[in-house]
Amino acid sequence: MDLKSIAELKAEWNQLLDKVAEKFGIDPDLQGIIFLIGVQELGQGNRKFSKDEKQDLMHIATCRLLSTYGYYELAGLDNEGWPHWKLVEKLPVLSLKEQDLLLKKAVVSYFKEIIIT
Repeated sequence: MDLKSIAELKAEWNQLLDKVAEKFGIDPDLQGIIFLIGVQELGQGNRKFSKDEKQDLMHIATCRLLSTYGYYELAGLDNEGWPHWKLVEKLPVLSLKEQDLLLKKAVVSYFKEIIIT
């Protein structure tokens, strides 16, 4: 990712953080946004989640985000309506900074996609 692309991503990311903060009255970070995506993808509304369910929501969101790049695909839903994903392509070895950039880029794309559809 070149410097221009990183600068554009940073601007879009900050704009997204501002919108989420305004809508939900929170000061979001990447993990908080990923949690919100997990809740959205589960589709059961905002309710109390156990610690294990919160971890599962983060996993659901991460798989959904990485499905954009062909790493995961939806395998189906279980009896309780929770989505399950299967790994399609092994993830490359990335530094923490590269992982952060990849996830932020996927989050920005996700929100653009759900706003358009």
